[in-house]
Amino acid sequence: MIQAEGLCKYYGPITAIEDVSFEVAQGEIIGFLGPNGAGKTTTMRILTGYSPASRGVARVAGFDVAKDPIEVKRRVGYLPESVPLYTEMLVKGFLKYVAEVKGVARQARSKEVERVMERCGLSGMGNRIIRNLSKGYRQRVGLAQALVGNPPVLILDEPTVGLDPRQIIEIRHMIGELAQDHTVLLSTHILPEVSMICQRVLIIHNGRLVAQDTMENLAGPKAGMTHIEVDARGPREEVERLLANLEGVRNVKLDGAGPFVVEAKTGAGIQARIAQALVNGGYELESLRERARTLEDVFVEAISSDEGAAAS
Repeated sequence: MIQAEGLCKYYGPITAIEDVSFEVAQGEIIGFLGPNGAGKTTTMRILTGYSPASRGVARVAGFDVAKDPIEVKRRVGYLPESVPLYTEMLVKGFLKYVAEVKGVARQARSKEVERVMERCGLSGMGNRIIRNLSKGYRQRVGLAQALVGNPPVLILDEPTVGLDPRQIIEIRHMIGELAQDHTVLLSTHILPEVSMICQRVLIIHNGRLVAQDTMENLAGPKAGMTHIEVDARGPREEVERLLANLEGVRNVKLDGAGPFVVEAKTGAGIQARIAQALVNGGYELESLRERARTLEDVFVEAISSDEGAAAS
């Protein structure tokens, strides 16, 4: 449903994205991840026809975005990070206006508005002024406008930004249900959100894709490597230095104020050696256990590897 081939975008001497290529199949939910300024929004704007690519080809539902922008817009529901709402309008009036702009037949508009309102949990809110709604409900209105016309493709840029935990859960659940009838490309900074609802992940950094695969493959164990969670009492810098200097240890990360996460080569009794080193160093070992890789591990590794390659 979505094809990006060698997409590039330049703003004068500044490169926003470079050689971005990927595909999204019908019915997939794809998580699009990257730090601020990595190129996520630029890529989404190209795919929706809001901004032309400097080079490369983008297709949606078989239509070339540059050659058939109107046909593409008919098949895409777009929720930008800053939701474009006319806040002085009533919810129902705004959605009817969107239906008219999208070319929904006059006799079908009211029914279509009721459909998207029900789908987005807005039933009973039709006569509310948009500016008087909470952030969560304004986000629902943004989703509803993207759904008007029942487009097969949804492109959602940070759909849960600024929401409280309860609202995030509600919007996440809603997006999961939408995937039953739509192909979804979802940009977010909330990694657990991607883990819960996405089948594949694209990671972009400095305008280039640095990883793309299924959740299972990305977060699966790396060949010959293991992650060990170590909780030990003692000066944290000293403990970190001791762990990092052990043979077979590749990396040591601090999990906030919690345990250390040690990435090491499998085998060779690595857990026993960690325990022995801590005891010999006079530190109290509280827990030691193997830990599955998380999407956060994958994200940090992909970004770090790219930065290392750029530096060399």
